[in-house]
Amino acid sequence: MVDFSAPAHIVAPQLLGCYVTHRGVTIRLTEVEAYLGAEDPAAHTYNGKTARNAAMFGPPGRFYVYLSYGIHFNGNIVCAPEGTGQGCLMRGGEVVEGIELARERRQAKNRKPIVDENLARGPGNLGRALGLDLADNGTEVQLTLREDEPEWVAGPRIGISRNVDAPYRFWIPGDKTVSTPRGYPKKKA
Repeated sequence: MVDFSAPAHIVAPQLLGCYVTHRGVTIRLTEVEAYLGAEDPAAHTYNGKTARNAAMFGPPGRFYVYLSYGIHFNGNIVCAPEGTGQGCLMRGGEVVEGIELARERRQAKNRKPIVDENLARGPGNLGRALGLDLADNGTEVQLTLREDEPEWVAGPRIGISRNVDAPYRFWIPGDKTVSTPRGYPKKKA
């Protein structure tokens, strides 16, 4: 069960292994990051409610979609009590239904075919595979619960400059759809 009314760092590991369905594609979540609103300097909602982040202050269990770097639509699942501005960024997942549609959305013309494990690897790729756009901001997330809790680990989030050491990134270890943190030392075998 996912308790969307709980704080983001509690909800995040509950989302691992769950399925998000949107516009004909279903993705099993393998990596998420928690953002804790006013107590988290890395959160879009740290400085309060704006027109851009208003969906994060809305009811839990809904999308907060934003444009990243002017090209990627990233999706968060709003959680915690309404008005708190918390959410979980969907960072990576496995496309389990609608794979051809996800590939069509992701595949650039005249480029080498994208391998299945990379279709929803990274928040921008996941958003594109699902067909997310700003019109989805504030809409209800269609989530199917997992059957069993997967093994998971937590560590620092990726690609942020504030509150970098907070262990709010959660992922299924060894899953090929999980992002590779750039700039982090590779683990030795």
